[in-house]
Amino acid sequence: MEYVQSRVTTLHDLVDPLPTAPTDRTAVVVPVAEREFETPAATRVFRVLEGLDPARVVVPLRATPDRIGPVHEWLSGFDLDLDLLWCDGSRVASLLSDVGLDGERGKGRDVWLGLGRAADEEFVVVHDADTVTYDESFVRRLLFPLTRGYDFSKGYYARVEDGRLYGRLFRLFYAPLVRALVDANPDPYLKYLDAFRYALAGEFAATAETARRLRPPRKWGLEVGTLGDAFDVAGFDGTAQVDLGVYEHDHRAVGGSTGLSDMSRSVGETLLRGVLEHGVDVDFATLRERYRDAAETLVEQYALDAAFNDLEFDREHERSQVAAYADAITKPSPTDNRLPAWNETPLSADALAAAAAADVDEATNTRHGGIAAADAGGFGE
Repeated sequence: MEYVQSRVTTLHDLVDPLPTAPTDRTAVVVPVAEREFETPAATRVFRVLEGLDPARVVVPLRATPDRIGPVHEWLSGFDLDLDLLWCDGSRVASLLSDVGLDGERGKGRDVWLGLGRAADEEFVVVHDADTVTYDESFVRRLLFPLTRGYDFSKGYYARVEDGRLYGRLFRLFYAPLVRALVDANPDPYLKYLDAFRYALAGEFAATAETARRLRPPRKWGLEVGTLGDAFDVAGFDGTAQVDLGVYEHDHRAVGGSTGLSDMSRSVGETLLRGVLEHGVDVDFATLRERYRDAAETLVEQYALDAAFNDLEFDREHERSQVAAYADAITKPSPTDNRLPAWNETPLSADALAAAAAADVDEATNTRHGGIAAADAGGFGE
């Protein structure tokens, strides 16, 4: 437990706080992939949201057509004002194509679709559906700074599970890369990126106006891309980070098409593009080596911390991850895969919701009680 402030306002879990929060004016965006359908973690998330009774829950769903019916039926069992946005339906694809926004699909694109619908409410909270330790305090804590004049709130937590340290992509890639950058050039933008206790946490809250100005990358890199936009919109004075306490969720392998190594390329691309766009000079010829040096220092620091807490720690495994992540440190390509801010796109969020609802209705070929498919894709309306 500690109470140290950062360059952004930092709210600590000192007495297990459960602050009051305007959930009745809040939309909660919970992106779901079909692999999370009916899992204990996802079921817990939606059961807890029932007790919070937010104004709206928006579920951007990435799934194949044959899974829409079962997922639709599962979600309809929760007592929530819930909008199901099937991100892969033909009408959604056509609508995006009409305004020149078709392209790669991924988590960032899913969340972006959800933000358009969610920003109808005063506040927006975004979090994943795979959190084993999720409870009602998460949404309340994230919202609290917004009720005190802040524009953007980011969650943080310690990733300690099964007797070892996790949070590997943040600890071993993001943190040493940002450290290497800020050591060479203490630019305000870099100091902002360096201020967050867990910059790759997926949990954040924002005012509707801030949410409409976010430009997520289509796939991975969503979290660091959001921070880049938050710097421009909220800055140091309008940003807070909030301790969410104990946190456990699914882990990824380092290799593979959806592993941490692949994710590091997207995170690195998004991070470094933002750095360049903010006018920061980067010496790419030496950056990779400076990253390795910073990462080696951190590995030794984590090793001592793990020993102090009697946790397992494999130095060589950590170093092998650093070596894999180093390949992601390259000058970003000229192709920008970010989506436009909702306040700058010709796409109508209402039209998108109607298209998604029609896609769901066609895929399920049925209507369940409480669904308004032709209008908004909502449950319990």
